[in-house]
Amino acid sequence: MSTPPSPSPARWFRALRRTRLGEPCLKTYPLECVDLLRRARVAFQAGRTLKENFRLAQLEAVVRMLEEHECDFVDALGRDLHKPRFETVMSELLLVKNEALYAFSNLKKWMQPQHVERNLSTTLDECLVVNEPLGVVLIAGTWSSPVQMCLVPLVGAIAAGNCAIINPSECTSHTSELLHRLIPLYLDNECFHVILAGASDLPEVVELKFDHVFFTGNREEGNRIAQAAARTLTPVTLILGGKNPCYVDCQCDIATTAQRLAWARFHNAGQSLVAPDYILCHADVKARLVQALKCCLMQFYGPDPRESRSFGRMVNLEIFNRTRDMLWRSGKVAMGGQVIEAEKYIAPTILTDVAESDPIMQQDVFGPVLPVLTVNNEDEAIAFINKQEKPLCVYAYSNNSKVISRLMSETSSGSFCSNDSILQSLMVALPFGGVGASGTGSYHGRYSFDTFSHRKSCLLRGTRFECVTYLRYPPYEDRNLSLMTWASTLSQKSQGWCQIL
Repeated sequence: MSTPPSPSPARWFRALRRTRLGEPCLKTYPLECVDLLRRARVAFQAGRTLKENFRLAQLEAVVRMLEEHECDFVDALGRDLHKPRFETVMSELLLVKNEALYAFSNLKKWMQPQHVERNLSTTLDECLVVNEPLGVVLIAGTWSSPVQMCLVPLVGAIAAGNCAIINPSECTSHTSELLHRLIPLYLDNECFHVILAGASDLPEVVELKFDHVFFTGNREEGNRIAQAAARTLTPVTLILGGKNPCYVDCQCDIATTAQRLAWARFHNAGQSLVAPDYILCHADVKARLVQALKCCLMQFYGPDPRESRSFGRMVNLEIFNRTRDMLWRSGKVAMGGQVIEAEKYIAPTILTDVAESDPIMQQDVFGPVLPVLTVNNEDEAIAFINKQEKPLCVYAYSNNSKVISRLMSETSSGSFCSNDSILQSLMVALPFGGVGASGTGSYHGRYSFDTFSHRKSCLLRGTRFECVTYLRYPPYEDRNLSLMTWASTLSQKSQGWCQIL
Protein backbone atom coordinates (compact mmCIF):
# COMPACT_ATOMS: atom_id res chain seq x y z
CA MET A 1 0.00 0.00 0.00
CA SER A 2 1.37 3.42 -0.89
CA THR A 3 1.96 5.76 2.00
CA PRO A 4 0.78 9.34 1.90
CA PRO A 5 3.19 12.10 2.87
CA SER A 6 3.07 13.05 6.52
CA PRO A 7 3.15 16.58 7.92
CA SER A 8 6.03 18.11 9.80
CA PRO A 9 7.36 16.55 11.94
CA ALA A 10 7.34 13.75 9.34
CA ARG A 11 7.92 10.84 11.65
CA TRP A 12 6.24 7.58 12.49
CA PHE A 13 4.57 6.65 15.70
CA ARG A 14 2.15 3.91 16.59
CA ALA A 15 -1.46 4.76 17.28
CA LEU A 16 -3.81 2.34 18.93
CA ARG A 17 -6.34 1.22 16.31
CA ARG A 18 -7.92 -1.94 17.66
CA THR A 19 -11.41 -2.91 18.60
CA ARG A 20 -10.90 -6.42 19.96
CA LEU A 21 -8.40 -7.88 22.37
CA GLY A 22 -5.43 -9.47 20.70
CA GLU A 23 -5.51 -7.61 17.40
CA PRO A 24 -2.14 -6.11 16.43
CA CYS A 25 -1.34 -2.41 16.55
CA LEU A 26 -1.35 -0.63 13.21
CA LYS A 27 1.26 1.94 12.28
CA THR A 28 0.08 5.40 11.40
CA TYR A 29 1.48 8.91 10.94
CA PRO A 30 1.67 11.85 13.35
CA LEU A 31 -1.23 13.29 11.36
CA GLU A 32 -3.71 11.50 13.63
CA CYS A 33 -2.06 12.84 16.78
CA VAL A 34 -1.97 16.30 15.24
CA ASP A 35 -5.69 16.05 14.54
CA LEU A 36 -6.50 14.85 18.07
CA LEU A 37 -4.42 17.65 19.51
CA ARG A 38 -6.21 20.18 17.30
CA ARG A 39 -9.64 18.87 18.35
CA ALA A 40 -8.69 19.02 22.01
CA ARG A 41 -7.40 22.57 21.64
CA VAL A 42 -10.60 23.68 19.94
CA ALA A 43 -12.65 22.13 22.76
CA PHE A 44 -10.49 23.76 25.42
CA GLN A 45 -10.54 27.19 23.80
CA ALA A 46 -14.32 26.96 23.57
CA GLY A 47 -14.39 26.73 27.38
CA ARG A 48 -15.79 23.21 27.35
CA THR A 49 -13.85 22.08 30.44
CA LEU A 50 -14.17 25.20 32.59
CA LYS A 51 -17.50 24.54 34.28
CA GLU A 52 -17.55 22.69 37.57
CA ASN A 53 -20.47 20.54 36.43
CA PHE A 54 -18.54 19.32 33.40
CA ARG A 55 -15.56 18.29 35.51
CA LEU A 56 -17.76 16.54 38.05
CA ALA A 57 -19.53 14.62 35.28
CA GLN A 58 -16.20 13.44 33.84
CA LEU A 59 -14.92 12.34 37.25
CA GLU A 60 -18.15 10.45 37.85
CA ALA A 61 -17.74 8.80 34.43
CA VAL A 62 -14.24 7.58 35.35
CA VAL A 63 -15.64 5.87 38.46
CA ARG A 64 -18.52 4.38 36.48
CA MET A 65 -16.14 3.05 33.83
CA LEU A 66 -14.05 1.24 36.44
CA GLU A 67 -17.09 -0.20 38.21
CA GLU A 68 -18.88 -1.38 35.09
CA HIS A 69 -15.76 -2.91 33.50
CA GLU A 70 -13.91 -4.31 36.49
CA CYS A 71 -13.86 -7.79 34.97
CA ASP A 72 -12.47 -6.41 31.70
CA PHE A 73 -9.61 -4.71 33.50
CA VAL A 74 -8.89 -7.85 35.52
CA ASP A 75 -8.81 -9.87 32.29
CA ALA A 76 -6.58 -7.38 30.43
CA LEU A 77 -4.05 -7.09 33.25
CA GLY A 78 -4.13 -10.87 33.64
CA ARG A 79 -3.14 -11.22 29.98
CA ASP A 80 -0.46 -8.54 30.11
CA LEU A 81 1.16 -9.25 33.49
CA HIS A 82 -0.51 -12.40 34.80
CA LYS A 83 -1.68 -10.00 37.50
CA PRO A 84 -3.93 -11.54 40.17
CA ARG A 85 -7.43 -10.12 40.48
CA PHE A 86 -6.71 -9.06 44.07
CA GLU A 87 -3.74 -6.93 42.99
CA THR A 88 -5.62 -5.45 40.04
CA VAL A 89 -8.57 -4.36 42.15
CA MET A 90 -6.52 -3.10 45.12
CA SER A 91 -3.53 -1.42 43.45
CA GLU A 92 -5.09 -0.28 40.18
CA LEU A 93 -8.88 0.14 40.23
CA LEU A 94 -9.59 1.11 43.85
CA LEU A 95 -6.72 3.55 43.85
CA VAL A 96 -8.09 5.39 40.80
CA LYS A 97 -11.64 5.35 42.17
CA ASN A 98 -10.47 6.81 45.48
CA GLU A 99 -8.64 9.58 43.64
CA ALA A 100 -11.70 10.38 41.52
CA LEU A 101 -14.08 10.37 44.49
CA TYR A 102 -11.71 12.52 46.54
CA ALA A 103 -11.47 15.05 43.70
CA PHE A 104 -15.26 14.94 43.25
CA SER A 105 -15.80 15.75 46.93
CA ASN A 106 -13.25 18.58 47.06
CA LEU A 107 -13.49 20.13 43.62
CA LYS A 108 -15.63 23.13 44.62
CA LYS A 109 -13.12 24.08 47.31
CA TRP A 110 -10.13 23.59 45.01
CA MET A 111 -11.62 25.77 42.27
CA GLN A 112 -12.32 28.73 44.55
CA PRO A 113 -9.89 31.68 44.36
CA GLN A 114 -7.57 31.90 47.35
CA HIS A 115 -7.32 35.29 49.03
CA VAL A 116 -3.91 36.28 50.35
CA GLU A 117 -2.83 38.65 53.09
CA ARG A 118 -2.97 42.33 52.16
CA ASN A 119 -0.50 45.01 53.21
CA LEU A 120 -0.84 48.69 54.05
CA SER A 121 -1.10 49.87 50.45
CA THR A 122 -3.57 47.15 49.38
CA THR A 123 -5.90 47.31 52.37
CA LEU A 124 -8.83 48.33 50.16
CA ASP A 125 -7.85 46.09 47.23
CA GLU A 126 -8.42 42.41 46.58
CA CYS A 127 -5.38 40.10 46.37
CA LEU A 128 -6.09 36.57 45.26
CA VAL A 129 -4.73 33.51 43.49
CA VAL A 130 -6.86 32.01 40.72
CA ASN A 131 -6.36 28.42 39.56
CA GLU A 132 -6.71 28.19 35.82
CA PRO A 133 -6.26 25.06 33.67
CA LEU A 134 -3.10 24.73 31.61
CA GLY A 135 -4.79 23.58 28.38
CA VAL A 136 -4.13 20.29 26.58
CA VAL A 137 -1.86 17.92 28.49
CA LEU A 138 -0.12 14.67 27.54
CA ILE A 139 -0.17 11.82 30.07
CA ALA A 140 2.24 8.96 29.33
CA GLY A 141 1.85 5.99 31.69
CA THR A 142 4.29 3.20 32.38
CA TRP A 143 3.63 -0.52 31.95
CA SER A 144 4.23 -1.58 35.56
CA SER A 145 0.90 -0.11 36.72
CA PRO A 146 -0.78 0.72 33.41
CA VAL A 147 -4.23 1.68 34.72
CA GLN A 148 -3.11 3.58 37.79
CA MET A 149 -0.32 5.49 36.03
CA CYS A 150 -2.66 6.68 33.28
CA LEU A 151 -5.86 7.36 35.17
CA VAL A 152 -4.65 8.88 38.45
CA PRO A 153 -2.95 11.78 36.61
CA LEU A 154 -6.00 11.97 34.33
CA VAL A 155 -8.20 12.56 37.39
CA GLY A 156 -6.03 15.54 38.30
CA ALA A 157 -6.10 16.87 34.73
CA ILE A 158 -9.91 16.60 34.62
CA ALA A 159 -10.35 18.22 38.03
CA ALA A 160 -8.13 21.13 36.99
CA GLY A 161 -10.17 21.68 33.82
CA ASN A 162 -7.75 20.44 31.15
CA CYS A 163 -8.16 18.42 28.00
CA ALA A 164 -5.89 15.39 27.83
CA ILE A 165 -4.29 12.93 25.44
CA ILE A 166 -3.43 9.67 27.19
CA ASN A 167 -0.61 7.40 26.04
CA PRO A 168 -0.67 3.97 27.73
CA SER A 169 2.40 1.78 27.43
CA GLU A 170 2.73 -0.37 24.33
CA CYS A 171 4.16 -3.14 26.56
CA THR A 172 0.74 -3.81 28.13
CA SER A 173 -1.17 -4.02 24.87
CA HIS A 174 -4.40 -5.55 26.21
CA THR A 175 -4.79 -2.91 28.90
CA SER A 176 -3.96 -0.17 26.42
CA GLU A 177 -6.57 -1.52 24.01
CA LEU A 178 -9.15 -1.56 26.75
CA LEU A 179 -8.46 2.07 27.71
CA HIS A 180 -8.58 3.03 24.03
CA ARG A 181 -11.95 1.35 23.67
CA LEU A 182 -13.59 2.47 26.92
CA ILE A 183 -12.48 6.07 27.39
CA PRO A 184 -14.40 7.33 24.32
CA LEU A 185 -17.51 5.57 25.66
CA TYR A 186 -17.39 7.39 28.99
CA LEU A 187 -15.47 10.64 28.62
CA ASP A 188 -16.03 13.62 26.34
CA ASN A 189 -14.89 12.63 22.84
CA GLU A 190 -13.49 16.05 21.98
CA CYS A 191 -11.56 16.64 25.20
CA PHE A 192 -10.03 13.24 25.95
CA HIS A 193 -8.23 10.89 23.55
CA VAL A 194 -6.06 7.77 23.73
CA ILE A 195 -3.04 7.11 21.50
CA LEU A 196 -0.16 4.65 21.63
CA ALA A 197 3.26 6.01 20.83
CA GLY A 198 6.19 3.66 21.36
CA ALA A 199 8.87 4.61 23.85
CA SER A 200 11.27 5.56 21.03
CA ASP A 201 8.60 7.66 19.28
CA LEU A 202 7.13 9.44 22.30
CA PRO A 203 9.67 12.33 22.29
CA GLU A 204 8.53 13.16 18.75
CA VAL A 205 4.92 13.31 19.90
CA VAL A 206 5.98 15.61 22.78
CA GLU A 207 7.45 17.98 20.21
CA LEU A 208 3.95 18.55 18.81
CA LYS A 209 3.66 21.00 21.73
CA PHE A 210 1.41 20.33 24.68
CA ASP A 211 0.74 22.61 27.64
CA HIS A 212 2.11 20.04 30.10
CA VAL A 213 3.62 16.56 29.87
CA PHE A 214 3.15 14.04 32.69
CA PHE A 215 5.47 11.04 32.27
CA THR A 216 6.11 7.92 34.35
CA GLY A 217 8.87 5.51 33.37
CA ASN A 218 12.60 4.92 33.58
CA ARG A 219 15.29 7.56 33.72
CA GLU A 220 16.57 7.07 30.20
CA GLU A 221 13.15 7.61 28.67
CA GLY A 222 12.44 10.45 31.09
CA ASN A 223 15.62 12.19 29.99
CA ARG A 224 14.55 12.02 26.34
CA ILE A 225 11.08 13.32 27.22
CA ALA A 226 12.55 16.24 29.18
CA GLN A 227 14.83 17.17 26.30
CA ALA A 228 11.99 17.03 23.77
CA ALA A 229 9.76 19.11 26.04
CA ALA A 230 12.51 21.67 26.59
CA ARG A 231 12.67 22.37 22.87
CA THR A 232 9.14 23.79 23.04
CA LEU A 233 9.41 25.10 26.64
CA THR A 234 6.76 22.60 27.73
CA PRO A 235 6.63 22.03 31.53
CA VAL A 236 6.95 18.42 32.65
CA THR A 237 6.20 16.18 35.59
CA LEU A 238 8.54 13.18 35.65
CA ILE A 239 7.97 10.20 37.94
CA LEU A 240 11.06 8.09 37.30
CA GLY A 241 12.34 4.76 38.51
CA GLY A 242 15.47 4.27 40.55
CA LYS A 243 16.99 2.08 43.21
CA ASN A 244 14.86 2.44 46.33
CA PRO A 245 16.91 1.48 49.41
CA CYS A 246 15.53 -0.13 52.54
CA TYR A 247 17.37 -0.15 55.86
CA VAL A 248 16.51 -2.91 58.36
CA ASP A 249 17.73 -2.06 61.84
CA CYS A 250 18.74 -4.48 64.58
CA GLN A 251 15.84 -3.13 66.65
CA CYS A 252 12.82 -4.20 64.64
CA ASP A 253 10.10 -6.83 64.55
CA ILE A 254 11.69 -9.29 62.13
CA ALA A 255 8.53 -11.27 61.36
CA THR A 256 6.45 -8.20 60.51
CA THR A 257 9.33 -6.58 58.64
CA ALA A 258 9.81 -9.68 56.49
CA GLN A 259 6.12 -9.91 55.66
CA ARG A 260 5.85 -6.29 54.62
CA LEU A 261 9.07 -6.38 52.63
CA ALA A 262 8.17 -9.61 50.84
CA TRP A 263 4.77 -8.22 49.87
CA ALA A 264 6.23 -4.94 48.65
CA ARG A 265 9.07 -6.48 46.64
CA PHE A 266 7.23 -9.41 45.05
CA HIS A 267 3.72 -8.13 44.32
CA ASN A 268 3.22 -7.73 40.56
CA ALA A 269 6.30 -9.97 40.21
CA GLY A 270 8.50 -7.12 41.41
CA GLN A 271 7.52 -4.79 38.58
CA SER A 272 7.03 -1.54 40.46
CA LEU A 273 8.58 1.93 40.55
CA VAL A 274 8.11 2.12 44.32
CA ALA A 275 9.12 -1.35 45.58
CA PRO A 276 12.21 -1.67 47.79
CA ASP A 277 15.09 -2.31 45.40
CA TYR A 278 17.60 -3.66 47.90
CA ILE A 279 17.95 -4.17 51.65
CA LEU A 280 20.69 -2.70 53.79
CA CYS A 281 20.42 -5.08 56.73
CA HIS A 282 22.11 -4.72 60.10
CA ALA A 283 24.62 -7.53 60.43
CA ASP A 284 23.15 -8.70 63.76
CA VAL A 285 19.79 -9.62 62.20
CA LYS A 286 20.71 -10.56 58.62
CA ALA A 287 20.44 -14.34 59.10
CA ARG A 288 17.10 -14.03 60.89
CA LEU A 289 15.72 -11.66 58.25
CA VAL A 290 16.72 -13.92 55.34
CA GLN A 291 15.13 -16.91 57.05
CA ALA A 292 11.96 -14.92 57.78
CA LEU A 293 11.79 -13.79 54.14
CA LYS A 294 12.05 -17.41 53.01
CA CYS A 295 9.19 -18.36 55.30
CA CYS A 296 7.08 -15.48 53.97
CA LEU A 297 7.63 -16.51 50.35
CA MET A 298 6.63 -20.06 51.20
CA GLN A 299 3.54 -18.76 52.98
CA PHE A 300 2.62 -16.31 50.17
CA TYR A 301 3.25 -18.46 47.09
CA GLY A 302 3.66 -22.06 48.27
CA PRO A 303 6.52 -24.47 47.49
CA ASP A 304 6.23 -23.74 43.75
CA PRO A 305 5.37 -20.08 43.03
CA ARG A 306 4.93 -20.99 39.36
CA GLU A 307 1.67 -22.71 40.33
CA SER A 308 0.47 -19.89 42.55
CA ARG A 309 -2.45 -17.77 41.34
CA SER A 310 -1.05 -14.93 43.44
CA PHE A 311 2.21 -14.50 41.52
CA GLY A 312 2.66 -12.66 38.23
CA ARG A 313 4.98 -12.83 35.21
CA MET A 314 7.39 -10.52 33.44
CA VAL A 315 5.67 -8.16 31.03
CA ASN A 316 7.83 -9.17 28.05
CA LEU A 317 10.97 -11.06 27.09
CA GLU A 318 13.13 -7.95 27.11
CA ILE A 319 12.43 -7.30 30.80
CA PHE A 320 12.66 -11.04 31.51
CA ASN A 321 16.10 -11.39 29.89
CA ARG A 322 17.43 -8.26 31.53
CA THR A 323 16.32 -9.36 35.00
CA ARG A 324 17.55 -12.94 34.50
CA ASP A 325 20.98 -11.77 33.38
CA MET A 326 21.36 -9.48 36.40
CA LEU A 327 20.23 -12.28 38.70
CA TRP A 328 22.75 -14.79 37.32
CA ARG A 329 25.67 -12.36 37.59
CA SER A 330 25.01 -11.05 41.12
CA GLY A 331 25.53 -12.41 44.62
CA LYS A 332 24.39 -15.81 45.84
CA VAL A 333 20.87 -17.20 45.52
CA ALA A 334 19.48 -17.86 49.00
CA MET A 335 16.04 -18.81 47.67
CA GLY A 336 14.39 -18.99 44.25
CA GLY A 337 16.40 -18.32 41.11
CA GLN A 338 14.37 -20.56 38.79
CA VAL A 339 13.48 -19.12 35.39
CA ILE A 340 11.30 -20.32 32.49
CA GLU A 341 11.70 -18.20 29.38
CA ALA A 342 8.65 -19.59 27.58
CA GLU A 343 6.43 -18.38 30.44
CA LYS A 344 8.42 -15.22 31.21
CA TYR A 345 8.62 -16.65 34.72
CA ILE A 346 11.23 -15.75 37.32
CA ALA A 347 10.73 -17.23 40.76
CA PRO A 348 10.72 -14.90 43.79
CA THR A 349 14.43 -14.69 44.54
CA ILE A 350 16.48 -13.57 47.53
CA LEU A 351 20.14 -12.77 46.91
CA THR A 352 22.82 -12.62 49.61
CA ASP A 353 26.56 -11.88 49.48
CA VAL A 354 25.78 -9.07 47.06
CA ALA A 355 28.57 -6.61 46.27
CA GLU A 356 27.99 -2.96 45.47
CA SER A 357 29.66 -3.54 42.11
CA ASP A 358 27.30 -6.39 41.09
CA PRO A 359 25.08 -5.74 38.04
CA ILE A 360 21.92 -5.90 40.14
CA MET A 361 23.18 -2.90 42.15
CA GLN A 362 24.03 -0.88 39.05
CA GLN A 363 20.65 -0.94 37.28
CA ASP A 364 16.98 -0.56 38.15
CA VAL A 365 15.39 -3.91 38.96
CA PHE A 366 11.90 -4.55 37.55
CA GLY A 367 11.56 -8.14 38.63
CA PRO A 368 11.10 -10.44 41.64
CA VAL A 369 14.68 -10.25 42.92
CA LEU A 370 15.63 -8.86 46.34
CA PRO A 371 19.34 -8.32 47.10
CA VAL A 372 20.34 -8.23 50.76
CA LEU A 373 23.48 -6.29 51.69
CA THR A 374 25.03 -6.01 55.15
CA VAL A 375 25.82 -2.87 57.15
CA ASN A 376 26.99 -2.50 60.74
CA ASN A 377 24.82 0.44 61.77
CA GLU A 378 22.58 3.22 60.52
CA ASP A 379 25.60 5.45 59.84
CA GLU A 380 26.82 3.04 57.18
CA ALA A 381 23.32 2.76 55.73
CA ILE A 382 22.93 6.53 55.48
CA ALA A 383 26.37 6.90 53.91
CA PHE A 384 25.58 4.16 51.38
CA ILE A 385 22.25 5.74 50.41
CA ASN A 386 23.78 9.19 50.06
CA LYS A 387 26.46 7.90 47.69
CA GLN A 388 23.78 6.98 45.16
CA GLU A 389 21.45 9.12 43.05
CA LYS A 390 18.44 10.43 44.96
CA PRO A 391 15.80 7.66 44.89
CA LEU A 392 12.04 7.82 44.49
CA CYS A 393 11.57 6.16 47.91
CA VAL A 394 13.59 5.42 51.04
CA TYR A 395 12.34 2.82 53.51
CA ALA A 396 13.47 2.13 57.07
CA TYR A 397 12.37 -0.56 59.52
CA SER A 398 13.14 0.03 63.19
CA ASN A 399 11.45 0.26 66.57
CA ASN A 400 13.87 3.04 67.50
CA SER A 401 12.33 6.42 66.67
CA LYS A 402 15.76 8.08 66.65
CA VAL A 403 16.95 5.72 63.91
CA ILE A 404 13.82 6.44 61.86
CA SER A 405 14.28 10.19 62.35
CA ARG A 406 17.89 10.00 61.19
CA LEU A 407 17.07 8.04 58.05
CA MET A 408 14.27 10.47 57.22
CA SER A 409 16.24 13.67 57.84
CA GLU A 410 19.74 12.66 56.71
CA THR A 411 18.79 11.18 53.32
CA SER A 412 17.04 12.82 50.38
CA SER A 413 14.35 11.07 48.36
CA GLY A 414 11.01 11.63 46.69
CA SER A 415 9.22 9.97 49.61
CA PHE A 416 9.93 8.17 52.86
CA CYS A 417 8.13 5.44 54.77
CA SER A 418 9.00 3.78 58.06
CA ASN A 419 8.07 0.23 59.03
CA ASP A 420 6.16 -0.37 55.81
CA SER A 421 6.61 0.08 52.08
CA ILE A 422 4.76 1.53 49.08
CA LEU A 423 1.77 2.88 51.07
CA GLN A 424 3.10 6.45 51.07
CA SER A 425 2.85 6.43 47.26
CA LEU A 426 -0.85 5.54 47.30
CA MET A 427 -2.37 8.08 49.69
CA VAL A 428 -4.52 10.82 48.19
CA ALA A 429 -3.57 13.27 50.95
CA LEU A 430 0.19 12.99 50.34
CA PRO A 431 2.06 14.33 47.31
CA PHE A 432 4.10 11.71 45.50
CA GLY A 433 6.96 12.42 43.14
CA GLY A 434 10.70 12.34 42.70
CA VAL A 435 13.66 14.59 43.39
CA GLY A 436 16.87 14.89 41.45
CA ALA A 437 17.44 11.82 39.29
CA SER A 438 14.11 10.27 40.39
CA GLY A 439 12.03 13.01 38.78
CA THR A 440 10.39 16.35 39.27
CA GLY A 441 6.89 17.42 40.31
CA SER A 442 4.28 15.48 42.25
CA TYR A 443 0.69 14.27 42.12
CA HIS A 444 -2.21 12.70 44.09
CA GLY A 445 -5.25 14.49 45.43
CA ARG A 446 -4.95 18.28 45.63
CA TYR A 447 -1.35 18.02 44.40
CA SER A 448 -2.55 16.57 41.08
CA PHE A 449 -4.95 19.50 40.74
CA ASP A 450 -2.08 21.93 41.39
CA THR A 451 0.21 20.13 38.93
CA PHE A 452 -2.27 20.66 36.10
CA SER A 453 -3.19 24.23 37.12
CA HIS A 454 -1.58 27.62 36.70
CA ARG A 455 -1.78 29.64 39.89
CA LYS A 456 -2.43 33.12 38.55
CA SER A 457 -1.78 36.02 40.92
CA CYS A 458 -4.44 38.72 40.67
CA LEU A 459 -4.59 42.20 42.23
CA LEU A 460 -7.95 43.94 41.85
CA ARG A 461 -7.48 47.65 42.51
CA GLY A 462 -9.68 50.70 42.37
CA THR A 463 -8.71 54.26 41.43
CA ARG A 464 -9.00 55.76 44.89
CA PHE A 465 -6.08 57.13 46.93
CA GLU A 466 -4.19 58.54 43.96
CA CYS A 467 -3.06 61.15 46.47
CA VAL A 468 -0.72 58.44 47.84
CA THR A 469 0.28 56.54 44.72
CA TYR A 470 1.21 59.75 42.87
CA LEU A 471 4.56 59.57 44.71
CA ARG A 472 5.80 56.94 42.24
CA TYR A 473 5.43 59.13 39.17
CA PRO A 474 8.19 61.17 37.49
CA PRO A 475 9.69 63.64 37.78
CA TYR A 476 11.39 61.85 40.68
CA GLU A 477 12.10 63.91 43.75
CA ASP A 478 14.12 63.12 46.85
CA ARG A 479 11.20 64.19 49.03
CA ASN A 480 8.92 61.57 47.47
CA LEU A 481 11.59 58.89 47.79
CA SER A 482 12.03 59.75 51.47
CA LEU A 483 8.29 59.45 52.08
CA MET A 484 8.14 56.07 50.32
CA THR A 485 11.19 54.80 52.23
CA TRP A 486 9.68 55.95 55.51
CA ALA A 487 6.34 54.23 54.74
CA SER A 488 8.10 51.02 53.78
CA THR A 489 10.15 51.06 57.00
CA LEU A 490 6.98 51.39 59.07
CA SER A 491 5.32 48.60 57.14
CA GLN A 492 8.26 46.20 57.56
CA LYS A 493 7.79 46.38 61.31
CA SER A 494 4.11 45.50 61.08
CA GLN A 495 2.67 43.72 58.08
CA GLY A 496 5.22 43.47 55.28
CA TRP A 497 6.40 45.87 52.61
CA CYS A 498 4.23 48.85 51.83
CA GLN A 499 3.99 48.68 48.04
CA ILE A 500 3.09 52.24 47.13
CA LEU A 501 4.32 51.45 43.67
